Amino acid sequence: MQIHQNISLKPYNTFGIDVKAKHFVSASSVNDLKDILNLKEYPNKLILGGGSNLLLTKDQDALIIHINLKGIKTISEGDNHVLVCANAGENWHDFVLWCLERGFGGVENLSLIPGKVGAAPIQNIGAYGVELKDVFVSCDALSIETNTLKSFDRDDCNFGYRSSIFKTHAKGKYIITSVTFRLSKKHHELHTDYGAIASRLDKMDIKEPSISAVSNAVIAIRKSKLPDPRDIGNSGSFFKNPVITKTHCERLLRAFKDMPHYPLSDDQVKIPAGWLIEQAGFKGKHFGSYGVHKNQALVLVNYGGAKGEDLFRLSKLIQKTIKRLYGISLEAEVNIL
Repeated sequence: MQIHQNISLKPYNTFGIDVKAKHFVSASSVNDLKDILNLKEYPNKLILGGGSNLLLTKDQDALIIHINLKGIKTISEGDNHVLVCANAGENWHDFVLWCLERGFGGVENLSLIPGKVGAAPIQNIGAYGVELKDVFVSCDALSIETNTLKSFDRDDCNFGYRSSIFKTHAKGKYIITSVTFRLSKKHHELHTDYGAIASRLDKMDIKEPSISAVSNAVIAIRKSKLPDPRDIGNSGSFFKNPVITKTHCERLLRAFKDMPHYPLSDDQVKIPAGWLIEQAGFKGKHFGSYGVHKNQALVLVNYGGAKGEDLFRLSKLIQKTIKRLYGISLEAEVNIL
């Protein structure tokens, strides 16, 4: 374990924002993490995983702890299901590919989502009709206060839409170290009726899809809509899809008859944030070195050399405009520091 000084965080955030960490350390084991948390000379500490859900707006004075715990293993197997444990520092998409190579199903719709395994339960990541909670069994997390490990099962995590206990009243209190999943070995339950998956499979001339085929379809769809952070700095969807009341939705539909909307309950309706932002004229808009992606209005991008505060100001402008036009408050999905 070595603590580095004045390290650029550009390689550690997918926006590619070049800010400095006054102190930086990489943790490769739970024991490393425990030792780091015991460092009294660094009272302020900040956890950093893959940096895919993060907008850095300034240099960081805290001790940046980079989670680099690696390893994937099978815990137990039955006739049709398997329990797999992945450590928090594993790249999420690499984990999905590891599962597919072994014929394990359940995460194929979550292909190509950026970030690390440890961040997946925090966000309850989801895509194309599947959420992490659908395959989640438990996670181990290190208490920052007591420096002891605690296990959280699915009920403990209180999963919601892009949310969990780790984003609410346990926010900042734990560091997830590993996640255990329950995956299928055969008789896979495929989810191909959401979004463009079915049409993509048709284009691929696949009539009886496998889990790998579904993954390939999802990857193709995501690549057609979302920029690769290695080419254009971004953190994926910057805003959550807002949920409004049925009355509010009905009022908006009188003025915007083609507004997509998805009922969640008797009185709650989800509205695609990307549609709202596109209708407001932001899709593809450039502001010099940053802007809104041309193919997906939910994605703010750094074309090179942008500052975090530039993108933050753009996000506030979008929020203000959507509130004025539709009476809807957009909530940022990324963490802003």
